Amino acid sequence: MFMLRKSVMPIFVLAGAGMIFSQCAKPSPQQVDKAMTMSLPKGYVCYRADHPLNIDGKLDDPSWQNAPWTDDFEDIEGDKRPKPRFRTRAKMLWDDDYFYVAAELEEPHIWGTLTQRDCVIFQDNDFEVFIDPDSDNHQYYEFEMNALNTVWDLRLVKPYRDGGPALNEWDIPGLKTGVNVEGTLNDPGDTDSKWTVEIAFPWSVLAEYANRPSPPQDSDRWRVNFSRVEWQIEIIDGKYQKVAGTKEDNWVWSPQGVVDMHRPEHWGYVQFSTAKPGQAEFVPEPTESARQSLMKIYYAQQDYAKKNQVWASSIDELQLDMSGVSNLESAPQIEVTPNGFIARINVTLPDGNAKTLRIDHESRILEE
Repeated sequence: MFMLRKSVMPIFVLAGAGMIFSQCAKPSPQQVDKAMTMSLPKGYVCYRADHPLNIDGKLDDPSWQNAPWTDDFEDIEGDKRPKPRFRTRAKMLWDDDYFYVAAELEEPHIWGTLTQRDCVIFQDNDFEVFIDPDSDNHQYYEFEMNALNTVWDLRLVKPYRDGGPALNEWDIPGLKTGVNVEGTLNDPGDTDSKWTVEIAFPWSVLAEYANRPSPPQDSDRWRVNFSRVEWQIEIIDGKYQKVAGTKEDNWVWSPQGVVDMHRPEHWGYVQFSTAKPGQAEFVPEPTESARQSLMKIYYAQQDYAKKNQVWASSIDELQLDMSGVSNLESAPQIEVTPNGFIARINVTLPDGNAKTLRIDHESRILEE
């Protein structure tokens, strides 16, 4: 949801939601520490719907009743920040045609002002979805909507920290959305209860960045996260107004550690299942420790290059302690390339097989 600085030259960027910055920046060592001390990403088992859903914002379909809720949303920075003032939680389902998302947002005063598609929706209170189908940190989707059912859909070639760009002109063909308000929209004279949303993302569209089966196969895992932007408001002359001098709150499913939704390595894992609801267990991603270690190398390399104007060619040069990495077969290797660097980690999986993961200077993680 936040617009971040690009990585090379001063240039204004409009995408991704949040604030607009005009100067580039790489993550600071403090940001690295925050990012690398995060807990493991959240996990969720997404079951099949047994029939197509009516997307009207009302979560009264029997399929939704059988779908589990996510954990309640937390502050984007995690438990070092106060708990959200209002409860937010989500559900997911899937079938052969759509990936379904539902959310419940408790709210005593429900309001919205934006009615034009692809405007900057987070200027209102909103609900947001982020999807990285193949968990490579690149080529992912962002979607936002407000209580008026106005939407903003866009694609990111890569995170803003690595230069973006965002493809804001892109729309989702076949997208279905619905909003239901329990209360009265834009009426400060009463107290509302909540608003609920339903979204149906066509697999035919998500397949464009998937690089894997879409719809997924049983037990496949995709990276997904949700965010809620909540502004502090007051009632003046019978109208809602944002409290001057305050920033928006950002409440998310899987915390990011920093105020930046464009860190896909912290998004949750959604495991798709063909089992009956409640009959499957979430299986943690076996390469997660290696992935976090590769991100640690990535951030350390950014800091090293900033200080030395070259990339480090070894873990020793970066002065990184990798002894705590589980299932590591050998020390990580770094290869300096004409364009940047590639770092590789070899790990042993629970089934005994070995796998090599790599990351490059633009934070893209691939399995070799």
